Formats: sequence, structure tokens, C-alpha cells
Amino acid sequence: MPFSLGPQCQANLGDLPSLPALVGQVLLVADFNKDSRVSLAEAKSVWALLQHTEFLLLLSLQEKEHASRLLGSCGDLYLTEGAPRGSWHRAVLPPLLRPLLPAALHQTLQQWLGPAWPWRAKTAIGLLEFVEELFHGSYGTFYMCETTLANVGYTATYDFKMADLQQVAPEAAVRRFLQGRRCEHSADCTYGHDCRAPCDRLMRQCKGDLIQPNLAKVCELLRDYLLPGAPTALREELGKQLRTCSTLSGLASQVEAHHSLVLSHLRALLWKEISNTKYS
Repeated sequence: MPFSLGPQCQANLGDLPSLPALVGQVLLVADFNKDSRVSLAEAKSVWALLQHTEFLLLLSLQEKEHASRLLGSCGDLYLTEGAPRGSWHRAVLPPLLRPLLPAALHQTLQQWLGPAWPWRAKTAIGLLEFVEELFHGSYGTFYMCETTLANVGYTATYDFKMADLQQVAPEAAVRRFLQGRRCEHSADCTYGHDCRAPCDRLMRQCKGDLIQPNLAKVCELLRDYLLPGAPTALREELGKQLRTCSTLSGLASQVEAHHSLVLSHLRALLWKEISNTKYS
């Protein structure tokens, strides 16, 4: 049984040293009746589950506090912990509407529609921690390929929960999609909604590195969500940190050199503002 599961996991996540541990988790899930044996029927069920990339991602991220927990499965169906949707998607106005409103009115609506600023800061810290988990995961790197606040949820105490993993993709899957792909423009090198790589116009092939890492895309979202209503003494420095973060490229050399440092500075800046208060 493990020998048949290994290639399926490897096809989705790549050849990782930690793959046997993940296969072990899959076998635990496969043993539905907990008799320490995997029957043919159980094997067929778990094989059907593994055809869902999201199911494999849920298993990969079970040890991470910001991903929904896998509660159970039946056949090729599975049940996850519900992550309450927050007001993130309502707090950010549609792009077409923004130019029609004065900046002051836009900021007022942002503050009115969204939670109090310290709660937003707490949720943002959780989102940044999730980005770090995806970058330094036990089972490789994952990309957020539809970076929108509508996919973000939080609990009643504003602890961040990723509400939708369907647009989170393993690095191996993204690279396999891009490798050797013919292109005329960078738009031709797009996996999902916004995992985009440069197009080598001379070779007419997609390159392997993404234009933007997860952190840069998340920081673009946080500029609209955190700057309105931010404490006056913090706003200038916060804006500077978010701008720096938004300009990170997906080149492996820059990601390794700057990703963790920029993320740590931004998280520390927010945490300093709300630590030792009821919001922490």
C-alpha cells in the first residue's frame, strides 16, 4: 500500500525527504475503522481522496494552526473545520468603485466596514505567520495562487484561519505546469489566478521563478486593510514596511535573502502595537 501512495504524493509535492511521514499520515486516514489494517475498500477510498489536491494540502498543513483541521472523510468526500468568514472581503471596496470616491471617504468606509484596527492587526499577524508556514513547511513550499481577502477567515477572537485552500498549490505542481510552457507574454505563464512567472521572449518559454512571492502579494492586500485607521505614530513606518514588502520579487536568491527578514520586521511592528493589551 505505501508504495502505491508514495508516487501519488510525490507527483503533487515533489521528491521530499519528509514524504514517508506524509504517506504515514495518509495510511492513518485510510484506516477508517481503526483496525490497524487497510482493506481494499479503504484503499480505494483514500486513493479517490488523493485525487483532490486540497485534501493532500490539508494533511500537509495539519500541524499548522492557521489551516482548517481535517475532521473526517467518507469515500471521496471529506469534512473540514469551518473557518468563519470575516468582514475582510466587505472592508475592501471593489477596485472600480475606489476612483469614484474621495480618499477620505474611502478610508472612513474602510474603518466602518472592517473590525477595529487592533483586531485587524491581530488577524494580519496570523496571515503573515501563515505565509511563513507555507514558505518553511515540513512538506515543501506552497504558493497562494488567488491572493484575495475574500479567502481569509478569522475566529471570534480574530485569530486568523485560511478559509479556502483550493487556490494554494505545491511548488512542485506550479513548476511542473510552467516548465517548458510556450509563451508570448507573462500572462501566458500564469498558474491559477495570480501565480505568474516571467516569459523569456527570446526562447518563448516560461521561466521557473514567480514574479511575486506569497509575501509580496499579501502585503499589497494589507496596505488597503491596515493603513486606514492605523495609529498616527505607526502609519508612516507601517506604510514604508508594506511598500518594501510589496516590491519583493519571486527570484529564489531574493526570497531567501529578504523574505524572512521583511516578514519578521513587519510582524514585530504590528505586535509591538497590540502586545500587552486586550487585543493580544
